[in-house]
Amino acid sequence: MKKYILTLSILLLTLGFSFAQRTGERYDPEKLQAARIAFITTRLDLTPSQAEKFWPLYNRFSDTRGNSLREMSKLSDTKSSEISEVDAKKRVENRLVIQRRLIEEEQSFIADVSKVISYNQILKLNGISRDFTRQLYQRQRRGNQN
Repeated sequence: MKKYILTLSILLLTLGFSFAQRTGERYDPEKLQAARIAFITTRLDLTPSQAEKFWPLYNRFSDTRGNSLREMSKLSDTKSSEISEVDAKKRVENRLVIQRRLIEEEQSFIADVSKVISYNQILKLNGISRDFTRQLYQRQRRGNQN
């Protein structure tokens, strides 16, 4: 069973990378998501039972985290050099509120996901996510050079 999952994961990963964004080409978000799932599932060595419970939690956390980071990015946008000191102070305070919310969201995610996977797997998760993103960027860069 484990060999089957590993083979399927590698196949999905390969497909996902082949459809990752290249120069002038569009990528298929569904295939990219499938590649991400395969990559993380394989690297965390999730059982089918763990994966079934893990992915809804991870996707929800990832979505809320992404929304919070986009919101924080908008606050940092200083294209207008005419921001008043009062507005700047409000933006800084709002950033701190969002950062606290990010920590609370991560604490909640860890509390939920620790019922599904081990703390060793939780520790590895952040690095594995970065590895996937790094591989996509490297693949895109190689595509741009060709």
